[in-house]
Amino acid sequence: MTAVLLAGLCTVDLIQRVPELPDAGEKSQSSAVEMAAGGPASNAAVTVAALGGEARLLTALGTHPLAILARDDLTAHGVELVDFTPERVDPPPVSAVAVRESDGERVVISHNAAGIDLDEPAPELGEARAVLVDGHHPELALAVAGAARARGIPVIVDAGSWRPVFEELLPLVDVCACSASFAGETDGVPVVLRTSGARPVRWWAGGRKGEVPVPVVPVRDTLGAGDVWHGALAFAIAKLGRVPGAGELPAVLVEANRVASIRVGHSGARSWFTEVRE
Repeated sequence: MTAVLLAGLCTVDLIQRVPELPDAGEKSQSSAVEMAAGGPASNAAVTVAALGGEARLLTALGTHPLAILARDDLTAHGVELVDFTPERVDPPPVSAVAVRESDGERVVISHNAAGIDLDEPAPELGEARAVLVDGHHPELALAVAGAARARGIPVIVDAGSWRPVFEELLPLVDVCACSASFAGETDGVPVVLRTSGARPVRWWAGGRKGEVPVPVVPVRDTLGAGDVWHGALAFAIAKLGRVPGAGELPAVLVEANRVASIRVGHSGARSWFTEVRE
């Protein structure tokens, strides 16, 4: 089984589906409510597991009842969890999410990993053929990326938005997968990918560049779609077992785009699993 190690944020997502996203001061009655583990690395991990890979997630949770909810959800969906704060009693990060039924657009309010400190984590990479870090736990991201770089394991970073740790992290990265709004400097990173919603994914590698179109599908839920894309990307790179060259990147991106397009076509955090497994 192809193994991927993922390191970063785990939240508890409280998700409400609403007819319209409310304005300030308004109230809205939801048509459905769901709670699930969330966060970039966590959503990527469940994607790897859904695709048939071995997903090992390094994160911080603790013993709070909400942490147990997130842990149970991840375990039920095939993710092996390594908790670097097993004695933590405070609640884990919680995200409040509203998803608009008409087009799947969402708003997210989250505390992320602010205030959670990890003391010199010493990750074990095991049989990982690729690692993905999201930078939300800076000490963990640097430890994982450094250990993977020393062993020649491809390092992928989910760079949805700039974080201070990226100044130290990007020199350890083989693939920087960033959003259209990412403003960081990526010079020196061997492979740079830039997503922009439904627009083509652009790539740069080995002095070459190109773009890969995103499938056009009816959109029902965009929550975590970027995280799913990163998980599918990491799994495709793990199957290669090396950093993809310019000639291999288009096929890798076609697969990541395919999986993400399946995710946005389904309502709910996990309802898309059946189709992607088929």
